[in-house]
Amino acid sequence: MYSAADDSAADDARTFAGALAECWRRRLDTDLLGVYLLGSLAHGGFSRRYSDIDMAVTSELGLTPAQLDAMRGEAAALSPAMAAKVSIFWTDRMFSAGRFPPLDRIDYLDHGAALIEHARIAPARPDLTEIRRYLCGKPFEGWAQSAAQFAALDTLDPKSHKPYLRAQLYPARFVYSFMTGRMGSNDAAVEWLMDHTPAGLNLAAIERALDCRRAAADPDALFAARTLLPRQVAACAALIHESAAERP
Repeated sequence: MYSAADDSAADDARTFAGALAECWRRRLDTDLLGVYLLGSLAHGGFSRRYSDIDMAVTSELGLTPAQLDAMRGEAAALSPAMAAKVSIFWTDRMFSAGRFPPLDRIDYLDHGAALIEHARIAPARPDLTEIRRYLCGKPFEGWAQSAAQFAALDTLDPKSHKPYLRAQLYPARFVYSFMTGRMGSNDAAVEWLMDHTPAGLNLAAIERALDCRRAAADPDALFAARTLLPRQVAACAALIHESAAERP
């Protein structure tokens, strides 16, 4: 599904992440518990153009703003281009602080690939109720807002290629996690959606967006589909409403 160029880019990203993890080990010293890969570098589907480098850090006391700034600086010193793709999830030993949303905890539990591990900390697994409550908050609201903005555009700026493609793919990720409580790749989400498409959701538009991602192509050919985005949001909102109505 993905090319040799994507596999090579994934290998380069893992090498970069390994070197960065060593920088963080030296910085955090005995406070560090582990550094892990999450996202597409852990569960598959890495795109040389569209994927982030998701990394998780567990430590005894969590990270201070100054430590986070220094760690981002170390990433930029290693590779400015790769540093721009790095997203850091972090928490303390008790998983009581930091930046580690429920879905990313699921990813850590199911797919987290250790780069450094002194102690594997296993938080309580978020249940489906917690996953749905999280998804219906900022993730859904942010996607709905960006969908409305894209739908109103007359042209697509090249700087918006990545967020636009994500907006087109997001309903697959949303429905997959909302219904299963799992975290998976775009490919896994779209494959699952083929047999579980909610009423009103345009699966063909999502499949075209996935093809674009796999090809690492510009999404300009998908720009006409921007007018479908409000309907995709409405279909997901209807799924939320339906699920809420089914609660005892």
